[in-house]
Amino acid sequence: MSFIVSPQTLQFDAPLPLQSGASIRGYSLTYETYGQLNAARDNAVLVCHALNASHHVAGTHEGQPRSEGWWDNMIGPGKPVDTNRFFVIGVNNLGSCFGSTGPMHTNPDTGRVYGADFPVVTVEDWVNAQARLLDALGIQQLAAVMGGSLGGMQALSWALQYPDRMRHAVVVASAPNLSAENIAFNEVARRAIVTDPDFHGGNFYDHGVVPKRGLRIARMVGHITYLSDDVMNEKFGRQLRDAVAENVNGYRFSTQDVEFQIESYLRHQGDKFSDYFDANTYLLITRALDYFDPARAFGGDLTQALARATAKFLLVSFTTDWRFSPARSREIVKALLENDRDVSYAEIDAPHGHDAFLLEDSRYLNLVRSYFDSMLRAPDKGQTPKTHETQATGVHS
Repeated sequence: MSFIVSPQTLQFDAPLPLQSGASIRGYSLTYETYGQLNAARDNAVLVCHALNASHHVAGTHEGQPRSEGWWDNMIGPGKPVDTNRFFVIGVNNLGSCFGSTGPMHTNPDTGRVYGADFPVVTVEDWVNAQARLLDALGIQQLAAVMGGSLGGMQALSWALQYPDRMRHAVVVASAPNLSAENIAFNEVARRAIVTDPDFHGGNFYDHGVVPKRGLRIARMVGHITYLSDDVMNEKFGRQLRDAVAENVNGYRFSTQDVEFQIESYLRHQGDKFSDYFDANTYLLITRALDYFDPARAFGGDLTQALARATAKFLLVSFTTDWRFSPARSREIVKALLENDRDVSYAEIDAPHGHDAFLLEDSRYLNLVRSYFDSMLRAPDKGQTPKTHETQATGVHS
């Protein structure tokens, strides 16, 4: 049973310096909290979101019965991240389109909508903004920072930027940087958007239009990468739409009609996405994904880059996730172990591809539950990190 939650917003007037050399001022961050902060103020868990998610991590909004948070199966009373014991915070990142200041908002320096002039933001910038929000909430140290995919990159970055402000990092279905293939997928999606005639160089707000065609294609490309081949074959195979079976072999022999179920599904996903997601936000967030690479400042040496981390780590990957493959998680595990850090690792044999981190899997959910339970038992404050062998739960190490 989900619980009712309400978003909150904090305004920040002081400029936030950005990695690009620019800065942003007069911005707001929208967030939600679940559970209660304890008297010691040490049971807070920050949950970082992925590309098309938001601050709405768990629960439902009043009057909207089908508005469950994107990780509602993971977070809540009695769930793996138990809000009866932990105070969970979900923050919408700068540049997003779900409440926090983004391209569709007014630039206080010009009085005009930011549009294409919204500054480029990075994972590191998001982490710095999140730290400011925690300062405002009076939280100096987090029990954990947790995230999947792009959210996992933020959790990793937290461990490097603010090692003294967190005790645990939970990094799920993520990577230390994007592969060339991943950057290529992002570029194809971005080109679909910027070449849409309704994009108008990012200033489509002034024209009263939305580049829906580009957004649809971007979502279709992205969605393919979130699913495994096995899942697509099992769910759709080569099935034709019911209305199609009217010609030789059931085909219409058309190059433009939607004939296969998978085509219909992808178009449906694209249509939905184009109705709620902002085009400039898509460009900003995919570029932040491209730029993330903590080892770059160390000549590509991830071990050296992760030497700053002092938190304990749980990393989880899924065997059929080809966008953020288990090999990428193992790179992080190896670098942490070479720094003698405390690391637990699970590689779960699941058929769902990248989307597995959002879905029901008892092995995965029980693993996270066990890890968070251990936080309450272990005397980890001020404890010297202890390295142990990588672990696998549900199965491949």
